[in-house]
Amino acid sequence: MDFTLNGRRIEVNVDPDASLLDVLRDECGLRSLKDGCAPEGSCGACTVIVDGRAVVSCARPARRAEGRVIETLEGLPEATRATWADAFVATGASQCGYCSPGIVMKAEALLRREVAPGREAIATALAGNLCRCTGYVPIIDAIALAAAVRRGEVADVPAVAGPRYEGRELALGEKPFVGDLVAPGMLHGALRFAGIPRGLVRRIDTTAARAAPGVVAVVTAADVPGHREQGLIRPDWPLLVAEGEIVRYVGDVLAAVAAETREAAAAAAALIKVEIEPLPAVTDPFAAIAGDAPAIHEGGNVLSRSVVRRGDVDAALAGAAHVATATFRTSAIEHAFLEPEAALAVPRRAVDPDGATVTDHRIHLYSPGQGAWEDRRQVASFLGLAAPEVLVTQVSTGGAFGGKEDLGVQGQAALLALVTDRPVMLRLTRRESMSFHVKRHPMWLDYTAGCDAEGNLVAVRARITGDNGAYASVGGKVLERAAGHACGPYRVPNVDVEATAVYTNNPPSGAMRGFGANQADFAIEGVLDMLAEQVGIDGWDIRWRNALDVGDRTTTGQRLGEGVGVRATLLAIKDAYKGARYAGIACAIKNVGVGNGLTEHGYAVLHPEADGTVTLFHSWTEMGQGCHTVFRDLAAAELGIDPGRIRVVVDTHRELDTGETTASRATMLGGLAVLRACESLRAELGPDGRLDADGRLDALAGRDFPGEVVVDWTTSLDAGVAEPVTHFAYGWATQVVVLDDEGRVERIVAAHDVGRALNPVLLKGQVEGGVHMGLGMSLTEAFETKDGIPVTDTLKSLGIIPAAAMPPVDTVLVEVPQPEGPHGAKGMGEAVLVPTAAAVAGALYAFDGIRRTSLPMRDSPAARALLPRLAREAAKMAKAEAAKAAGRGGQS
Repeated sequence: MDFTLNGRRIEVNVDPDASLLDVLRDECGLRSLKDGCAPEGSCGACTVIVDGRAVVSCARPARRAEGRVIETLEGLPEATRATWADAFVATGASQCGYCSPGIVMKAEALLRREVAPGREAIATALAGNLCRCTGYVPIIDAIALAAAVRRGEVADVPAVAGPRYEGRELALGEKPFVGDLVAPGMLHGALRFAGIPRGLVRRIDTTAARAAPGVVAVVTAADVPGHREQGLIRPDWPLLVAEGEIVRYVGDVLAAVAAETREAAAAAAALIKVEIEPLPAVTDPFAAIAGDAPAIHEGGNVLSRSVVRRGDVDAALAGAAHVATATFRTSAIEHAFLEPEAALAVPRRAVDPDGATVTDHRIHLYSPGQGAWEDRRQVASFLGLAAPEVLVTQVSTGGAFGGKEDLGVQGQAALLALVTDRPVMLRLTRRESMSFHVKRHPMWLDYTAGCDAEGNLVAVRARITGDNGAYASVGGKVLERAAGHACGPYRVPNVDVEATAVYTNNPPSGAMRGFGANQADFAIEGVLDMLAEQVGIDGWDIRWRNALDVGDRTTTGQRLGEGVGVRATLLAIKDAYKGARYAGIACAIKNVGVGNGLTEHGYAVLHPEADGTVTLFHSWTEMGQGCHTVFRDLAAAELGIDPGRIRVVVDTHRELDTGETTASRATMLGGLAVLRACESLRAELGPDGRLDADGRLDALAGRDFPGEVVVDWTTSLDAGVAEPVTHFAYGWATQVVVLDDEGRVERIVAAHDVGRALNPVLLKGQVEGGVHMGLGMSLTEAFETKDGIPVTDTLKSLGIIPAAAMPPVDTVLVEVPQPEGPHGAKGMGEAVLVPTAAAVAGALYAFDGIRRTSLPMRDSPAARALLPRLAREAAKMAKAEAAKAAGRGGQS
């Protein structure tokens, strides 16, 4: 087959079943276009231009490229590429960056046919391109800016202070993700999954798979030299399930294949014959804790129970002027990060993608996970190796949101590399990924709250149950966080909270942005709205009267010091709320740091190089939130050097283990560590702390200058101390959702206390992206299962809000300094979507008087406007129900 590619006529031999994406990546070596959902064609990350039209290459058969003119991002003129890169950096349009190259190509096609598109036209043109990070606002900004430059209305893209680290490379697809890497002699892996939620494995027959063309190795549980059960907190998750054992969810892995091509590996995995005796699946958490339910794990089906009790709730409720009681329900949510799980494992004596031979380690693992040192610990344990024998390099992560804290496919890839003695790339398909990794916990929250006649809260009682799915993950901590945030950012003198994580045979639940605070916030804000109505005051007034301040106690009894910003955020949105006809309001508190008695560290190392640059080593995963950028800029400012001279590296060569990148703690712990590393370096520069005449660090080249911070003073929920300190800091927020006269979301006003805005562009992007995710959780998104089997197994089926439906977001960055933070900054990556669902529910109640207590609120006019498909499905369901009722004589 021959076609014109980026201005050059080429000829390639292709498989008749190959996609254009396969040909461009595998045969032509182009890496700007990304595989986010092949062959679904729903994410747009693989967009190219064919004969002047933007197409998704994963859904286009390669044979249809015959004689066509194809353009990829690599082939655009350099001036055009520069404009796109500059525009994306200036507006913050790339966060994780996985979607950016596809969006650039979609936008390039748009600007070729329309020189001055408006914002609505741009958003409409982005149909078929997903971004899970940004909420689309900065992307539309970037496209509008690039169009203005191309029309000559803007002379050049304006420079931005603190541009995203490697932001240009991300926009142009030049920054590699794991799936973009190639090592000499590299094999490809594939997994054989259980496919049923519960059953006894009678037999795993790999005979046909081993004999299949291109297969080099097939491994099962019998080939594991170390411990098969792994886990972040509790090692209960087998990376390979053995014959004679029970599979606990559809995503359990029974075998892994390594072959010469990805297609050969997948075909061989499908040939593995598995005999599983089905067992009754336990998919309801309340049934799981009933006395007759089968035990999913030894010790029963209760993973954890978190309890917070203060004061006398019974007496306080009995004496309350007003009491509100309701049960709230939230659904499972898919992270939908655009980069599916992937790992590259290179064994000793093999050659890395950078051309270096692995000599000092048994395995060099390239990982997109959220904790390189945690990956190292579990993979080494799985392989029966000492931790230093495994080197983990953190590769850019194409989105995570908590879903890449657990070990993905790193263990199976490493085992295949060890067995074959060749590099192995293992990448999941989108469908595999969605059945495999953890989800946001579905929760049932029974709440009763009371207040006095003026609306001051006197008591809260809550019983929270979370469906934890098949394995522990971090579910116990998620429910602990829900318990610790059960009263939201409000003063409540009497508290009685129990939160229980329950094992089921559903896909596991674990970390997702907000980490339990979202679900608790939806409930406490809901009962607060009910109490406000009883008292006869509005939503703003009742929140102002109860908002925490310095010296007040949180749900857990922690007395707050300086840095409490919830009142400042309330003031920032007061006029927007009170001036709207239909509006809902909600506040939020979100911990910074894991806390609850865990000792936490921040580490950083500055290493001046002989060429005048500085390498900054730290431990936090860059997954779009901008930690590389913030740390680089802090170091550059402290040392007085150009940020471009600083290179950022995260790998396990140095012992900088700070655990997972979670709990919004990277900015505080990592930032403080960077500042202390700078102090260490400056101390070596002499009394005046100056660089040499050329601003270089030649005299210090080759030396390490470490910085460390330790937080070891937090207390657990059950510590029983008079003055508990469950977290070292908190983030604060208030959001207002305004509806129009038809019940559609008109705009969102989001005020967030960031302590100090170290990088306003990045912070604004976090808020906009968080609100987008929060609106999805509120109105349209759900990961649905039936009898433990996923029903929503495509990106298209999830209900993610597209660019054209995303309402405007007015971001207000409030700065109430946190004394313990770097220059007063706080982490805020998770708080950005904690209050959204409650604010939406409040706005809908103001519009139609319906009190909604279950998520997502798909029955609402706001949901139908955001995702018209839902309206069609709702109408279809209503018609079906009407037909059923008619068949029963009109009774329902």
